[in-house]
Amino acid sequence: MINEDKSNINQTEYIKNLEETCKAQEAKINLLENKLIWMMEQITLSKHKKFGASSEKSEYDQISLFDEAEKETDEHIVEPTLEQITYKRKKRVGKKEDMLKDLPIETIEYFLPEEEQVCSICGETMHIMGKNVRQELKIIPAEVMVVEHVTNVYACRNCENNGDSTPIIKAKATNPVIKGSIASPSLVSYIMSQKYVNAMPLHRQEKEFERLGIDILKQTMANWVIRCANDWLKPLYSAMKELLLSMDVIHADESVLQVLKEPNKKPQSNSYMWLYRTSGYADTPIVLFEYQPDRSAKRPKEFLNGFKGYIHSDGYQCYHTISSDIVNCGCWSHARRKFDEALKVLKPSEQLGSKALEGKNYCNRLFAIETDIAECTSEEKYKKRLELSKPILDDFLSWLKKSNALPQSAFGKAVTYTLNQWEYLNNYLRDGRCEISNNRAERSIKNFVIGRKNFLFSDTVRGAQSSAIIYSIIETAKENNLNPYKYLTHVFKKMPNMDFENNPRLIQSILPWSDLPEECYLKKNT
Repeated sequence: MINEDKSNINQTEYIKNLEETCKAQEAKINLLENKLIWMMEQITLSKHKKFGASSEKSEYDQISLFDEAEKETDEHIVEPTLEQITYKRKKRVGKKEDMLKDLPIETIEYFLPEEEQVCSICGETMHIMGKNVRQELKIIPAEVMVVEHVTNVYACRNCENNGDSTPIIKAKATNPVIKGSIASPSLVSYIMSQKYVNAMPLHRQEKEFERLGIDILKQTMANWVIRCANDWLKPLYSAMKELLLSMDVIHADESVLQVLKEPNKKPQSNSYMWLYRTSGYADTPIVLFEYQPDRSAKRPKEFLNGFKGYIHSDGYQCYHTISSDIVNCGCWSHARRKFDEALKVLKPSEQLGSKALEGKNYCNRLFAIETDIAECTSEEKYKKRLELSKPILDDFLSWLKKSNALPQSAFGKAVTYTLNQWEYLNNYLRDGRCEISNNRAERSIKNFVIGRKNFLFSDTVRGAQSSAIIYSIIETAKENNLNPYKYLTHVFKKMPNMDFENNPRLIQSILPWSDLPEECYLKKNT
């Protein structure tokens, strides 16, 4: 009897151990399956980023495939007349003439030889009855020439012959952009524009100058760029920063930059170029770059010291706690991008009707409202968003909380990101001057990112700081409809001859939004 009891106990323990083993194996299988799903998603996303289109649009981007008519209907919209439709379909004419009208013209005329200007019928001399005109654009490559500045010195002839001393007066000449250098305002502007507008590194410019018959070392060009950035552009940068911090709404972003000779850092480590810019409501667009050795939270705190208002950014946490006087507005483009990535890891047959598509369409509906109210005033936008966007946001939040997504899946990450950023993503409702995304900052930093792909790194901290100043002046010039090369040339001609150190207000006359010569502005086609 005792043996039977022991046998039953052993059998019960065996079954219990077996069940625990099965549960442990089942949990391990689920974990491995989730890891496999995650790895396959990462492979799919990696392939798409490398070989696929960067656009976030897809064939399923409609707000709804089946109830679009019901959702988009508006009985108050007046139907356009036939004349209105016909007018809108008219093809624009004269575009080429608009483009060419302000360009200088070189005319080449073709005449018949005199012996051929004879009528084949009567033998009389023929006259010109009309002209056929063909237009083509001619490019004149960069040319290098020497400009001699000759300063005449005057003396009195009578005093020379009869007096004990002779007064000598020298004509007043303009100051050079760099004393003792052959660099001219136009040459320095050209080098800066080639590097910071056209992303041509200095070593390539060195080869280009060689082909023009001029030997200018890249080290010499680097010295010119840094010198002019610190002597002439830095005061402009300081004035622009002071005005930027007085705004109510700004945008911010940051991107990696490698600096080889950074103190106490390995050459392979990352430094950062930070960007701050004005919103679309600013009368004076400003774009400022700032180089910093790291991405710590103290960097924006230091730069934005004194700023009060709204700051648009991505989901980076450092923007959330800059100051109690600053409200962070999250970026709905980043949230939508997460759902777009979740959509891209699915097979085409799985995308239609998926939760990833549903989440993305919530975002698309919010952006569609922004498109519709784009021309409204800030006060009108504030009211329209509360009326139209707020209900969608409430529905979206309820949907997110009920999604039951796997945390490690691409869809789960999209849901988690959106929920974690929800407070900041909703802050654009608080003021009509705020925007739904931080795309404005991302567009401004794009030129720097393109340039970085060409020059790869900065050699020194001083060079990186100078690059930040130059990018700031150039991008701000572009935002103010200026030709960067011509604006920089104007600055380098004027500032060496201005006593702005004793009279700082003179800086105001040369800022990108000042009353500048007409040649500094881009000519827009009408």
